[in-house]
Amino acid sequence: MFFHGLEFTEMLVEDIPTLSPIMKRAFDDDAQLFFNQDAGGPPGYDDGSFLKQWGIESDALSYKISLNEKVIGAIMVFIDGDNQRGFLGNLFIDSDLIGHGYGYTAWCFIENTYPQIKIWQTETPAVSYRNHRFYINKCGFHVFAVEGDDNRFEAMFKLEKIIH
Repeated sequence: MFFHGLEFTEMLVEDIPTLSPIMKRAFDDDAQLFFNQDAGGPPGYDDGSFLKQWGIESDALSYKISLNEKVIGAIMVFIDGDNQRGFLGNLFIDSDLIGHGYGYTAWCFIENTYPQIKIWQTETPAVSYRNHRFYINKCGFHVFAVEGDDNRFEAMFKLEKIIH
């Protein structure tokens, strides 16, 4: 399905070898910017096991994102059984393309595809300021909780967007 210049197709297990290095670059870019580390991300972000577990084997609705037939990222959402609540589990765009509006277009695609969802939630590390600007300033989320201890590198912001 095309949406504002991007193509969204169901993520398949065959997509994992293409998506894994893109996910690794995106998360490593954040690790370098915000954690002062060369690499870092959730377990399995760098070997495809995260994508397999959460994008293929879970209840997620997962999409590969392409631009001009080139894969540039992915997005995974979970819809609660009541069909009123959703959770953005993961959204990543290749680090070379961050800041070009593709992440925002991906989020708009999700809102457009699931208009019945009235409450969206997600979470992001407390130290990931670029993510905060994206989710709060661009997508309209707000922080409703901070989990974790006083270590800003371990704390997580819980974000929510209520659609009226």
